[in-house]
Amino acid sequence: YQRRVREAVVSTQSTGSSQFAFTTFVSRINMFGKYTKVIYGTAAVAGLGGILLMANGSGNASKPFPKILSTHSLVAKHVTKDKWEKLSNIKTKTSGFTLEKAIACAVQFDDQHCGIYAGDGDSYKDFAAVFDPLIQEYHGISPNAKHTSDMDVSKIRGTINPLAPVHSVRIRVGRSFNGFGLSPGITREQRLELEKLMKNALESMEGNLKGNYYPLLGMDEKIRQQLVDDHFLFVSGDRNLKAAGMERDWPEGRGIFHNKDKTFLVWVNEEDQTRIISMQKGGDVREVFARLAKGIEAVRTSVFNASGKDFLLDEKYGYIHSCPTNLGTGMRASVHIDLPGWTAEGVDKLKARCESLNLQPRGTRGESGGQTGVTYDISNKHRLGYSEVQLVQTMIDGVNTLYKEDLLLQKKHGL
Repeated sequence: YQRRVREAVVSTQSTGSSQFAFTTFVSRINMFGKYTKVIYGTAAVAGLGGILLMANGSGNASKPFPKILSTHSLVAKHVTKDKWEKLSNIKTKTSGFTLEKAIACAVQFDDQHCGIYAGDGDSYKDFAAVFDPLIQEYHGISPNAKHTSDMDVSKIRGTINPLAPVHSVRIRVGRSFNGFGLSPGITREQRLELEKLMKNALESMEGNLKGNYYPLLGMDEKIRQQLVDDHFLFVSGDRNLKAAGMERDWPEGRGIFHNKDKTFLVWVNEEDQTRIISMQKGGDVREVFARLAKGIEAVRTSVFNASGKDFLLDEKYGYIHSCPTNLGTGMRASVHIDLPGWTAEGVDKLKARCESLNLQPRGTRGESGGQTGVTYDISNKHRLGYSEVQLVQTMIDGVNTLYKEDLLLQKKHGL
């Protein structure tokens, strides 16, 4: 039996026509019908200990189902054994990414909520049986939902109350270009090519966007320290990014751009291919948003003219990012604001109130940096299912509401 199977494989490998070879292989294997079955073009040969012999003779076995440590994660819910058997041997075209690589964080760590990353745009299609229901659950969208983008600053109504104690405004988006892997899957060659395109694009900026690009590799110590002091520098060491494959070849191919006024920044090849950021002191959200829109279009136009490559934009999921939680706008519009009344009332109550306003509160040290004092980072909660204009408007209106309520809470607590 084993000899005849090997003969069938050899015949398959040596036959010129792949279609004929596959048919011949299957017909020979099926002579031993009680031992074999053909699933999705793969002959499962029980007589060889369950080894899966591929039609191309590669001998790739279906990978063992992984132990997912984050048992309450979306990965644990949506990566079933049935889906794993169908998808675990697939490699994406753009970067050769696999489902095993995609769920590395949920497998290695026990505290993930989502636990999955995409290695390229293909990942969302090739592993759609996992990504689609996971994305729908996380973002609360229907299977038939479509994303709409809108960066028209003239549609923004009003602004943040000038009396509100707002320290600064920051709006960022992620953008990825087609033809390159996303950070978890991008090859070294793709990363270097993308950095070159971005460097040329950023160094061609004009007007109030004009500035300098600083590659991380070989960075001058004085420049590095200044970027640290300005809180601009992204660094290595995040365990999730490392587990997901985003710090391969570090720091090669990464860099930071900022304009002269330090109000427009671009991170290249960090968690996303690009993070485009507009920010400034005070509470003028409209000005920050307008600069962001201008910068995004300038980057897109320059890269497209040089390479013919455009942003990865999906009808359903909007702008494509490595993390599915950022799909859609990829936008986080935030302010740093003092809320002493809400602090006295209780942080848990502030979180609940922000939830009702579709906002997300954080400490000023970032997502995992904790809270100190009375200053909070308040941002939009959603990314997908809403336009950029809608999310910025939600942030403006919500912050104004929190400020009015904070004044009442200050009186309540005798502040």
